Amino acid sequence: MEKRTRTNLILGILLILAGVYFVLVNVVPGFADIIDITFSWPVIVMLVGAGLLVIGLLTGAPDMAVPAFIVAGIGGILYYQNTTGNWGSWAYMWTLIPGFTGLGMLAAWLFGDRKKHTLRSSLDSIGTSLVLFVVFGAFFGAFRNLGPYWPVLLIVAGVLVGARALIKGRSEPTLKE
Repeated sequence: MEKRTRTNLILGILLILAGVYFVLVNVVPGFADIIDITFSWPVIVMLVGAGLLVIGLLTGAPDMAVPAFIVAGIGGILYYQNTTGNWGSWAYMWTLIPGFTGLGMLAAWLFGDRKKHTLRSSLDSIGTSLVLFVVFGAFFGAFRNLGPYWPVLLIVAGVLVGARALIKGRSEPTLKE
């Protein structure tokens, strides 16, 4: 993608996101209370991530989306913990970091880094992260409100991982000796 086109695309996306936020603040009662954008330290961490993304896109380095999503994602976790006081959630929330990496790879792929295995690797990272989140979250009691049904999440994760292995095995050519 040409540098000027990329710059205009990023500027357009930022303007749309800002406009959607301000429309929701003005139209939906209580929306400003739900998403309170005060410049607390976790918001600053998220803004650093957004800045990394913008710098990467303006300089023509879509791979900068990976560290941008990691930093912004950790900022999002810290924002959640700071607003709820649930600092113990870090025991299982760290498992989302590989998912942030996958989202960054997916964004890099969307912004022009069309390497052969980028898309598959990003989806693998996101899936692994979700499985780890379910396992660690279940172990540390994050799914108490699901009652006795939380193991169903483990079963679904197992089915998805097994199906992925079967599909991957069939789609790849085998070498004959």
